This record gives sequence, structure tokens and C-alpha cells, in this order.
Amino acid sequence: MYFSTEKVNLKSKREVQRVSDFLNGFDLKYDDVDYTVVIEDCGKIIATCSKKNNIVKCFAIDEDYQGQGISGTLITDITNKLFEENIYHNFIFTKPKNNFLFEGLGYNVIVSTDKVSLLETGNKNIKNYLNSLKKSFNLKDGEEYAALIMNCNPFTLGHKYIVETAAKENKNVIIFVVEEDKSAFPFKNRFELIKEGVKEFENVTVIPGGEYIISSATFPNYFLRKDDNVLKEYTKIDGNVFGKYFCKELNIVRRYVGTEPYCKVTNTYNETLKEVLPKYGVEVKLIERKETGDEAISASRVRALLKEGKLEEVRELVPATTFEFLNSEAGVEIIERLKVSDKPH
Repeated sequence: MYFSTEKVNLKSKREVQRVSDFLNGFDLKYDDVDYTVVIEDCGKIIATCSKKNNIVKCFAIDEDYQGQGISGTLITDITNKLFEENIYHNFIFTKPKNNFLFEGLGYNVIVSTDKVSLLETGNKNIKNYLNSLKKSFNLKDGEEYAALIMNCNPFTLGHKYIVETAAKENKNVIIFVVEEDKSAFPFKNRFELIKEGVKEFENVTVIPGGEYIISSATFPNYFLRKDDNVLKEYTKIDGNVFGKYFCKELNIVRRYVGTEPYCKVTNTYNETLKEVLPKYGVEVKLIERKETGDEAISASRVRALLKEGKLEEVRELVPATTFEFLNSEAGVEIIERLKVSDKPH
């Protein structure tokens, strides 16, 4: 039997609710999408698939209709939409039992947990990406590295303290800067603030995090700030991607993380790293946050002060390079935006 896809009007509450109700039957949550298609039979949804940017998600087919080529029809539609948007590399989240379906459609499994799999397809792949990092940043095959992953929204003395600790304890240190642009301070500014803030440490290399480190692909909850039943699985995905690929290919033997007194999502992430990374021979070092005034220095604390217009109070929480930026035209623009909106850190 031939089935065709129908585009869902995401502005229609009724249509969105129908898809949501269908996905509930598969224990899937329907949110944060920019395109959805369904297949119907006699007015009933029998299959659906969605995407958000280059992430394919919310894939489900009624059991009674499986094995009829519907998965290929759904993915062909989604792929055509991606091509229309000039996206030629994409990821998909699915349940591990569906891996074979997508492998048959040209996807490759990056990692799987008990409940979630992350796959990719297209003109890029994680191994080629890591090889390009080695060449671009002159990372040596024979050298061991310690690593930090930082968002730094913005870069504070707390961040610098962790970097300094790692730099003292290791011959080589890599800072991967979260590249996803969903923070109050844009990536280009965060990246430069970190580079300027750690210039004194000659053994530290600052690298963009790309799509494989705390991104919408590997760890959407980091940006959605949800503490729900999928959080643990997403932290496992991100931790395993880092351990299986980054640590293996770049010879990373140690990862540094700061304690997190305020954010449950980050705490869960840290706990998962302590469970996952030792399986890849990687030591996880948890560093106590630097404090001032009996309170941990954090980017969220800095942003709160900026929202209140207390720029002078920020001076003692950030390096001189960050404070200088906050007084620049670009910095002032960010502060003004902060005053009228809330952003994740």
C-alpha cells in the first residue's frame, strides 16, 4: 500500500495536539520542533517524524503499519526539507530498537544508551571532524591531554581558577568552548573572552566545541534546562560521545569539571561523567568553585548583577579582560539585552 506524508501546521493547536497524543503512546515527548510530517490512514495518524534545525526527532510508526516502508517515506520527506534549507549533515535521536531502520537508510550510530541512540548521516562525520581538529590546532598524537568543556557566559574568575588548576597539573590542556549559540553572550564573544582570559597559560589550547560537545545534538537539556526523565540519558549520550571519540582520538586522559552549587542539570551531568568517563580510562577531577564573599563565583551570579545594573560589583568576579569587554559597545549591548530577558547559562 502506498502512503504519503502530510505537513503539520505547527501554528494549529489542534494539529499539534493530535501529533502529541500519538507520540504519547510511544512514550515520546513532542516539543521544540520546526517541521513535522505525519502519515494518516482513514483519518488516523499512523506515523510521524519531526526535525529541529539539523536534528531529526519524534519518529514513531504504529505497530500495525511497521514493515511497509513507511520509515523510508518519512525520512525522505525530512531529508528533502533539510536539503531545501541547505543542511547536508544531520543527527537523529531514536530508541535503540530502531537503529537498524536508520542504518538501512544510511545513518551511522554514534552512541547508544539503554534508552536513546544518537546517529548521524551526511557529508560530515565525527571521526573526520576530530582529524580536522588535530590538524587545525596542531594536537600531537604522542602527547597526553587534559580537557575542560566550558560555556562561560561570561568568563569569570571561577572559570579561570579551574583552568589554572588544570594548567598546573598537566603538560597539555584543551578547553572546548560550547559553540551552540543559545546563551546571553554569543559564541564569538565567549570564545574570545576565554582566549584572552587564559593567555598567560602557555600549555592551554582553546578550541570551538562544534556539534559534538554539549550541543542540541548531544545534550539538548543543557539548553532547555529541563530536569525530566530523559535528562540522565542525554547526559550519558554526551559523556559517551566525549569518552568514545574525543578522548580516544585526542588522547585525553583527564577531564576537569567545577562543582555546581546552583544548577541541578549540571550536577546530574557531572555525576554522569564520573560514571561514564572512567570506562574509557579517563579520570574526572571535580574542582571546588572559587568563592568570594562566602558565595561561589558563577556566570549566573555575574549575569544577575549585570541585570541589576551593578557593573562595579562584577569587577571582583571576572578577569580584567572580561570587565573590559563588558564596558565595550558590544558588552553594553549584551547587558541591555540581559535586562529585558532571561537566558540559560
